[in-house]
Amino acid sequence: MVYDDRFRAYLRDVRKMAPNSVTAYVRDLNEFEAYMAERGVSDLKDTAESDTAAWLMDLKSGNRSAATIGRKLASVRAFFKYLNSQGLMSTNPSVDIKTPKVARKEVEYLTIDEVEGLLVKPDTSLKGVRDKAILELLYATGMRVTELIEMNISDVNLRMGFVTLRGVHGKARIIPLGRPARAALEEYIYEDRAKLLRDKRDNEEALFLNYYGERITRQALWKIMKGYAAEAKIEKKITPQTLRNSFAVHMIQNGADLKTLQELLGHEDISATQIYLSVTKNKIKDVYDRTHPRA
Repeated sequence: MVYDDRFRAYLRDVRKMAPNSVTAYVRDLNEFEAYMAERGVSDLKDTAESDTAAWLMDLKSGNRSAATIGRKLASVRAFFKYLNSQGLMSTNPSVDIKTPKVARKEVEYLTIDEVEGLLVKPDTSLKGVRDKAILELLYATGMRVTELIEMNISDVNLRMGFVTLRGVHGKARIIPLGRPARAALEEYIYEDRAKLLRDKRDNEEALFLNYYGERITRQALWKIMKGYAAEAKIEKKITPQTLRNSFAVHMIQNGADLKTLQELLGHEDISATQIYLSVTKNKIKDVYDRTHPRA
């Protein structure tokens, strides 16, 4: 496609987007470009607002979910902003197109007891020590899965008790470590990481390694969590996002303010942080309904 490489570089270097998001945005743009070609628009710089509106209606008629349509529209908007920034287009034919409303999903999270049950499952083997450090770090910091996978050994300061996260928007943030996470990381880094490095001792910067001495993957991390959730007999769906949600919910339940939580989670917009308030409000209402004599 015409704009693939340049748009990809813009998303990666200017927008500082994660690799998976870049891939999804470029894929959406290619679909949009194919649709426009069918309408006789050979160059996307010639796209009119009516073209974008027709494309959106076509997506809706195809029974796409509101979330999917919203993401595709975000991709196209980002592309037109790119063209504007390069002086290749003076208008934005997507600016007045309304994003479909997405029904808010319930926040999936674990109770404190469930988290405790999960964190005690890794054993003292080489794999268990590594996995314990991963789980403790995810829950202690609320970091994203991409942030954990991309962490380097240099991002951990055990002496001062914090980690540095680069974030999906290129803004670094410093997150403190609780005692359990700090202890788990100390054991992994000082005793077991070197065993996983094998012959890559001098040139592998990744914090968490697989058995080949290479950076652990997203798929491997998902399998790790699924396995321990099964051992802990947790029937809820468990993903790295579940621990991120649990971190946020438990912080709110124990009195954390939204602004601090926003900074810890690395949210650009505080509205993304406010979804965790709904969990607390629902819990308060449940308690009220159960205990107030005139509820």
